Amino acid sequence: MVTNDLLIRLRYALNIKNSDVAEMFKLGGVPLTALDVSNMLQKVKDDEPRPENYKVCTNEMFEAFLNGLITTKRGPQEKKPGQEAVKSQREPANNMLIKKVKIALQMTTEDVLDVFYDGGINVSKGELGAILRNPSHRNYKECGDKFARKFLNGLTARYRK
Repeated sequence: MVTNDLLIRLRYALNIKNSDVAEMFKLGGVPLTALDVSNMLQKVKDDEPRPENYKVCTNEMFEAFLNGLITTKRGPQEKKPGQEAVKSQREPANNMLIKKVKIALQMTTEDVLDVFYDGGINVSKGELGAILRNPSHRNYKECGDKFARKFLNGLTARYRK
């Protein structure tokens, strides 16, 4: 799934306004205007040409948005003395989505499993653990588009009642 689609679905599921999306990008370190965000949130089918003003959301931009979401929901993290910024390994957007939304919404593993169930799929703790692992871990599993879609459907069912 394209990161623009993930952004559109997550924004809808959590009922976030475009201006708030722009603020979350800014908190994550990517300054975007509300116009840039609205151009990014245009739905485009695969077989259609993209409009001229369409803006692509890269993995780095999507990660910045998710970091801004965490900051918005949980507050800024205070740096401890001697703590350096950790360089994260590049991981697929689907895995990043599940990890960072779990952190932002302060969800437990059971909550995430319930969200998947609400989305229409049963996921075991082992499968979820493999998805949430570091990409360099030997038991890491890449999250497929179906899992990400079901996760977002479950979030929509839970937060848009």
